[in-house]
Amino acid sequence: MIGVLLVDDQSLVRAGFAAILDAEEGITVLGEAEDGAEAVRAAERLRPDVVLMDIRMPRMDGLEASRRIAAAPGLEHTRIIVLTTYDEDEHLFAALRTGVSGFLTKDTETEDLVHAVRAAARGGALLSPGVTRRVLERFVPDPPPDGVGPAASLTGRQREVLRLVGRGLDNAGIAEALDISPATAKTHVNHVMTRMGARDRAQLVVAAYESGLVRPGDLPG
Repeated sequence: MIGVLLVDDQSLVRAGFAAILDAEEGITVLGEAEDGAEAVRAAERLRPDVVLMDIRMPRMDGLEASRRIAAAPGLEHTRIIVLTTYDEDEHLFAALRTGVSGFLTKDTETEDLVHAVRAAARGGALLSPGVTRRVLERFVPDPPPDGVGPAASLTGRQREVLRLVGRGLDNAGIAEALDISPATAKTHVNHVMTRMGARDRAQLVVAAYESGLVRPGDLPG
């Protein structure tokens, strides 16, 4: 069962999302919070698998709450999806840097919301190549030479795995590209995440850009 924490300062929004998610098999809403400070306390108490996090809220915004949840002991496996009416690039990039798993707007279709929750619970990243490219082109305009920066300490194989993650490939795609089994690909990705201190594949995408392993022209629009 996937446990979800809903965080939004509008009670009607929380009620709507709760109705959608509680109707899905294998998903349950564990609790709700109306601001970031309350969200942090609720996450520490409930230990949800997934947090749906609004950005603009009173007292503490969703980005600061996401940072605190990501850093909290015992919440290493909690995945955060930023859910907002605002899709400005600076919010998305800041969210990526805190270690969130995805970024959705509040007008997301019901099936996409449910898919996002399930994918996040499995440890997947929820970033389309087009959005990723647009944001990282803006915030990482001059990447360093290939393999320098955050990836400098990785082995050759680990840098290649990071490059493929940065291009948006899942474990099956990485396995095919490297002619290895999906299980081996998953192991390589986990080793890279551990080596780089990343809690999520989304952070690996950022690291791939910042290391020069992926450049703007490498991703489809």
